[in-house]
Amino acid sequence: MTDTYTPTSEELATDVTFAELGVPEDLAAVLARRGISKPFPIQAAAIPDALAGRDVLGKAKTGSGKTLAFGLPIVARMRRAEPRRPRGLVLVPTRELARQVSDTLEPLLAGRDLGLVSVYGGASMGDQIRALDRGVEVVVATPGRLIDLLERRKVRFDDVEIVAIDEADQMADMGFMPQVRKIMDAMPRERQTMLFSATLDHQVTELVDRYLTDPVRHEVDTTTETVTTMSHRFLKVHHLDKVRVAARIARAARRTLVFTRTKHGADRLAKDLRAEGISVAPIHGDLPQHQRERALERFRAGEITTLVATNVAARGLHIDHVDVVVHYDPPDDPKTYLHRSGRTARAGEEGLVVTLVEWDQVNEVIAIQRRAGLNVPIVKMLSNDPRLDDLAGWEPPEELAPFRGKTRRVRSLGRRRRRR
Repeated sequence: MTDTYTPTSEELATDVTFAELGVPEDLAAVLARRGISKPFPIQAAAIPDALAGRDVLGKAKTGSGKTLAFGLPIVARMRRAEPRRPRGLVLVPTRELARQVSDTLEPLLAGRDLGLVSVYGGASMGDQIRALDRGVEVVVATPGRLIDLLERRKVRFDDVEIVAIDEADQMADMGFMPQVRKIMDAMPRERQTMLFSATLDHQVTELVDRYLTDPVRHEVDTTTETVTTMSHRFLKVHHLDKVRVAARIARAARRTLVFTRTKHGADRLAKDLRAEGISVAPIHGDLPQHQRERALERFRAGEITTLVATNVAARGLHIDHVDVVVHYDPPDDPKTYLHRSGRTARAGEEGLVVTLVEWDQVNEVIAIQRRAGLNVPIVKMLSNDPRLDDLAGWEPPEELAPFRGKTRRVRSLGRRRRRR
């Protein structure tokens, strides 16, 4: 039987501290030094049960603070490990997310003289093995590389006491579920397991039923947050003018994330935007890991204002303060649309999502809107249109909305401005 807990809006507004949730004083102090003093809703909901040793199922969108929701209890309950025998494991779908989770947990572990290693493909396996040989308490890993190390007998799971599976729905999309099951089947039966996901489809539910014991479920409803903080715009553009439209949108923002369908398309668009005077870098699976990490570092630091990414490369990216997400190539399905769009308007910030639609793509984009619960006009726009300089402040005419009747009430997930 799974306990279910869904915080009300009143509870989400409760002004609690990490200490009041039971987080040890030394860990709360580390967070305070990093400017983190108040927990997000999913953290406030999940941390007390996780600290108590309960299996936890958390459902909340990407960017809602799930890393600390499972990370703080892992660190708080962690004991010293023997070489090659970690006591905590975090499974993630991508190398970028592995690094981001590690960056969050390392300062907390370091304060207790505990260690961590990130295990993922594209990085030196030798360095990862040497870290395991020295003895680390927590491993943050993508499934494929972890299985490689397990089969080489460079890591053992006998002492693992806590497992967290992060972004489980993304792992299902990327085909990792057989590997996840192989890893989980090798775990000790007596352990604490936490699973966090933005959605709970069939494969994720299968993991819950198979590997979690009497879990308490914490589900933070983020629908309101999306409605109030994310604006959606759909622009009909000409193929020959498309790069200039994207460049003008990027020029008006501090930080823009642009999605293309292919790796070649990402490289080509980055080159074209650079020719338009935009400081930009591409990121995709064919680039060496150090090059991908360098692009992300430069983007976060503000050395470049625009990042062009493919879907797979952007899985699990956690980048704060992304002002605009541009679907340069429209996604194939509504789930991808929502996942890409979720790179902005994170943690309650406002954000703009712009989809560029060529003439022959209108029908497929309308179909995606219908399935995603959107009803936003697709408005023709050229690169010399001044509205491109403030798309969030411009509202497309309601009478141009593609759907009528009942769907009219969900005309847009975008933020509405009062008309004066």
